[in-house]
Amino acid sequence: MKREQPKKQPETVWWDSFDFGGHPCYVGVTELGVVDVSIGAKDDAAFAASVAKRVQQAELVHDPARLATIRAQIEAFHAGSREPFDVTFDLRGTAFQKSVWAAMLEIPYGETRSYLDIARRIGNQQAVRAVGGACGANPVPVLIPCHRVIGANGKLTGFTGGLHLKELLLGIEGHDVFRSS
Repeated sequence: MKREQPKKQPETVWWDSFDFGGHPCYVGVTELGVVDVSIGAKDDAAFAASVAKRVQQAELVHDPARLATIRAQIEAFHAGSREPFDVTFDLRGTAFQKSVWAAMLEIPYGETRSYLDIARRIGNQQAVRAVGGACGANPVPVLIPCHRVIGANGKLTGFTGGLHLKELLLGIEGHDVFRSS
């Protein structure tokens, strides 16, 4: 006889959205911390799909008051007056992804590192492509600064929100000479 698995209860993800330099910015938090930041998401449905990749049974609850502090920090970053962020994370990913995300958190404001630099930092310089994949899977861009990771040749490469957004983020931090590949 097959035993039924107990149904998993929905997990609450509180969220808010606001403008980030002409791009919609959605932020979702759980009881544990920030679980998703989607800059450039087209609409609420696109944000919900992003959250669903991380939280299988998410119950989305719009709660601007709960997210006021994180919103203020992201807006201050956009204005060039906030770094580092004072947030907790609810990061859901593989051990490898989490090691890459931790390495990206160590990149100082206004500096960049290459994918190879990150691979070396985590002790696996052969994993450059996998580092790129982990950067692309970063659930909380801006807060974990994947925009600071560039090609070894100094050129901009991939960014989930598009290279124009990566240029915007680097520009906020004082970079002005980047050209996409």
